[in-house]
Amino acid sequence: MFTASKVLWFFATPSNLLPSLVLLGIALQSVKRVRWWGAALASAAALLVLAAGLSPLANWVIVPLEERFPPTPVADGTIAGAIVLGGSVQAEDSFARDQLLINEAGERVLAMADLARRYPEARIVFAGGSGAILEGNIAEAAAIARFADTLGISPERILFEERSRTTRENAFYTRELVRPEAGERWLLVTSAWHMPRAVGVFRKAGFEVTPYPVDYRTMGDVARWRPFATASDGLRRLDLAAREWVGLIAYRIAGYTDQLFPGPSDGSESR
Repeated sequence: MFTASKVLWFFATPSNLLPSLVLLGIALQSVKRVRWWGAALASAAALLVLAAGLSPLANWVIVPLEERFPPTPVADGTIAGAIVLGGSVQAEDSFARDQLLINEAGERVLAMADLARRYPEARIVFAGGSGAILEGNIAEAAAIARFADTLGISPERILFEERSRTTRENAFYTRELVRPEAGERWLLVTSAWHMPRAVGVFRKAGFEVTPYPVDYRTMGDVARWRPFATASDGLRRLDLAAREWVGLIAYRIAGYTDQLFPGPSDGSESR
């Protein structure tokens, strides 16, 4: 399923699908019987590229994800530990350049450093293998272990889970690693737009967590009507949001979560 999802999403992602339809429409124009249909397809797809990229569509799609869980105050009581999900580290590039290189989700790593400082007695877990299809790629956890000093954290302070390739595996392997006890309060650190699916699989794994969302891409509801200056920016955000909604649907169908759109439950996020 992991490999299939990667391949299928490559073709289904909006920034790949819409230009592909443009090219298909152009190609169909060389066939006399369907020339008109080809022109119509190419024109419609080209307009959709501009509409999807420049309009606020991507914000409408991502805002409900980001607003699903409220922010957790940093000083809100004590915690047993914090689990930081991968997806923010360019592992192979980091080793190639001999320095920690992060991507647009880098706030996950910054939050890890901040929480480690604020809660010196808490256990810190970084959960992140390699999301690449090919085997043998470097795990994100390996990069964090190598360059933890850059973040002001001793590598010995961090528990590394480097087998997981998916959010579901993050949950199961982390639970196996830390073996949480009843009554313990664990923070789950990941991007706000990814939090619903992440919470859903942790609940399914029997690991109740307190969401600690970071890496917001919008300012909230006020962003719903804001267009984008370039089509590439809008398409990139639409890709991100669409992938997450598809992931929510796929995880629910596969039985990886108990809800289509997991949200706050009575008391579990506020203990």
